[in-house]
Amino acid sequence: MSKRRQCRLHSEFLSILPRIKTHARIYFRHVRCRHRKADCVSETVALAWKWFIRLAERGKDACTFPSALASLAAKAVRSGRRVCGQLKSKDAMNELTQQKRSFVVGKLPDHATLSTNPLAEALQDNTRTPPPDAAAFRCDWPAWLKQHSRRDRRLIREMAMGHRTQDLAQRFQLSQARISQRRRELHDDWERFTADPAEA
Repeated sequence: MSKRRQCRLHSEFLSILPRIKTHARIYFRHVRCRHRKADCVSETVALAWKWFIRLAERGKDACTFPSALASLAAKAVRSGRRVCGQLKSKDAMNELTQQKRSFVVGKLPDHATLSTNPLAEALQDNTRTPPPDAAAFRCDWPAWLKQHSRRDRRLIREMAMGHRTQDLAQRFQLSQARISQRRRELHDDWERFTADPAEA
């Protein structure tokens, strides 16, 4: 393609660019994050330009249907299409995958307590536990869990997350007294498992 033809196509595309941008902004008006929205609009413009050139090479003038071009480009962007490739369907950051699998990716809160977000404290650096004890725990915990039934492993994990006795009783269809009893039994079992043989 000659440079003169490229300049002419560029000028023609610039003439329909405002309509493409407006269409993309309207199409992605539901996107709350302004940075994400700007990315979607930019990706729509880039796809429209790519298709505009391809249509011109086939002898078609996309200036006669800018709204259709913008609409198709916006739909392609929403479904994960990009100028350079396509988002992977198994990527957790892919919004389409999040919609299909019904989950959301977000950041952990800056400040949390064990009752509101148990994972936040678990992910923080632990500066209190000495390294040998931390290493021993990482070895002992999986080995201890393997000794218990699948249901008990689920119960232990839920207890470790800090759930209330009442919630655990409803979830596992047991009485609150039985949950408290199992908590004591599991605690004693853990103490026996991790006891120093020299002290026994």
